[in-house]
Amino acid sequence: MTKSDVATPRRVTSDWVAEFPGFDAWRPMHLLRRLGPVVQGICLDRSTSGDGYTPTVHVHALTREFPVISLALGQRLERTSGQPERILFSRHGGEFQDAARILTEQSRLPIGSPPSLEEIVKEYHSVSVARQESGLPPAVMEIEDSILISAAVERSDLVAEGLTLARELAIKWPKARLPLDWVSAEVWLDGLASKVRDSGSLSAIIDSQVIKHKLGKVREATADA
Repeated sequence: MTKSDVATPRRVTSDWVAEFPGFDAWRPMHLLRRLGPVVQGICLDRSTSGDGYTPTVHVHALTREFPVISLALGQRLERTSGQPERILFSRHGGEFQDAARILTEQSRLPIGSPPSLEEIVKEYHSVSVARQESGLPPAVMEIEDSILISAAVERSDLVAEGLTLARELAIKWPKARLPLDWVSAEVWLDGLASKVRDSGSLSAIIDSQVIKHKLGKVREATADA
């Protein structure tokens, strides 16, 4: 195999954009599209050894001040064994199209056509419940994001559903596993309710996050609320 047979990050990114034309190349090895107060992404996560990558679908809420684009609701491309599938740069050309097809099939959220914001919110809820049932750390940020996304698009029904779920889960969360600044469930819920009512601040945060993360070049897809 010659050096020219090994795909570069630039080529890998370009090939994946061609497979998912609804996304834009935000940075090398990372595709994004914006859905109102959320971005949905395909991160081509490089392996520690640097010789390959694992495609990972994710979302990120723009409704909180955050220093990076997070991999919330992240799903890695998996083998039939359940282990993450790595694509070597040396085999990229012959494997990426199958990988894109399988990732589309495995993703709980649509990545061909844009998911609705309701689908995204419901997935946040499902993941939060699953984490509680499996004994993983409480999904505090996931619940918060689901509620604030709903508020940003003025879906009062989803806000109410999220607050109800937040109340139910907060009762079950062991305090030892909650954030260090956690005071009480009531203080947390009151704070969330206050943020929901302050639509001006929510809009300002979204706008500032778009600027901070240089999302101006990322197209905004059309998705139902």
